[in-house]
Amino acid sequence: MQMEKGKIYDYNTVPTPCFVVEEELLKKNLEILKNVIDRTGCHILLAQKCFSMYHTYPLLSKYLSGTTASGLYEAKLGKEYFGKETHVYSAAYRDDEIDELLDICDHIVFNSFSQWNRFKDKAKKKDIKCGLRINPKCSTQEGHAIYDPCAPYSRMGITNENFDRENLEGISGLHFHTLCEQNSDDLLTTIKSVKEQFSDVLKEMEWINFGGGHHITRKDYDIECLVDCINEMKEEYGLEVYLEPGEAVALDAGFMISTVLDIVSNGIDIAIVDTSAACHMPDVIEMPYTPQLAEAVRIVAAGGETYDKDLSVKSMMEEQETFKLYRIGGPTCLAGDVIGDYIFDRDLKIGDRLTFKDMAIYSMVKTNTFNGMRLPAIAYKDKEGIKIIKKFGYEDFKNRL
Repeated sequence: MQMEKGKIYDYNTVPTPCFVVEEELLKKNLEILKNVIDRTGCHILLAQKCFSMYHTYPLLSKYLSGTTASGLYEAKLGKEYFGKETHVYSAAYRDDEIDELLDICDHIVFNSFSQWNRFKDKAKKKDIKCGLRINPKCSTQEGHAIYDPCAPYSRMGITNENFDRENLEGISGLHFHTLCEQNSDDLLTTIKSVKEQFSDVLKEMEWINFGGGHHITRKDYDIECLVDCINEMKEEYGLEVYLEPGEAVALDAGFMISTVLDIVSNGIDIAIVDTSAACHMPDVIEMPYTPQLAEAVRIVAAGGETYDKDLSVKSMMEEQETFKLYRIGGPTCLAGDVIGDYIFDRDLKIGDRLTFKDMAIYSMVKTNTFNGMRLPAIAYKDKEGIKIIKKFGYEDFKNRL
């Protein structure tokens, strides 16, 4: 569906469900990332697996070094709309896509020596830098094995005991990715493990990629530690350093606007909205986590406690009759299509707008049409107001099937 040319919306009039990304919030993140680039000379790439809103690429390309992709389609998108450097890593490449990838990418990272042996003759004929992903078996995450590339039996990367040091002709760099929404102290731990296991290989390389998962633009992130990590690797081994964060680029820069469709009661008041956790924000179910909601006073966490640790839901409800507890859920047939439990200082009513925070990252790229759900529109807020970039309809659902 085509956008309405020139029409300006605000949060009260934008069609729902709708993702809205704010330019000024993006710029705030980009300035932080650019500062790291300026202080270290590193290359920071946009991980498109997290954020692929190519309408923003002209802005992002003013700050970042390029894009990284998980396969052919992301690589093509980055090359076409972002330009600059185009990197790709996949756990395994397809025979019918490798030639095009080698034509459009500047860096290609292989997950195994099997893949390297399969495609190295083709890769060596191209003006492209080839790398290998290593697995230092250094887990720094807690409770989310699904997002831990260093978990036992991981398929991601080559471990030290399986690393063929006699098969490195044509390889100019190493890549590791061990983090997920983490601070730089965990990066420091990972680098120590990498150096202990692969120091001899690093001495032969030209570049290293620290991967993603760096929450650089989060308020409590230790940027000084990150800068030290980058500069130490450059000075000790003479390497170019790459980072490929996704979340840090668009962290807290986007929102999901939804409308209350109905309110029912079954031991708790339940607001059914036109936004689905299963279809529009699947990480809510996969992680799982409860997204922040602008209109709510508090979010109810697991075990009945709120994020205000000194005040339980029960005591709030007993002491303050004005507080209203609602479960927010989607309209699909999935019983577990629940976004979360929230406390408001007023009654919700049909037609109310709800604004879920930090929805630019991962949610936009993971949407699906289960139950024939309408895909959220995509909008962009700049100095003029909110403009609809794209709407979706029946044809988008039908053409996927």
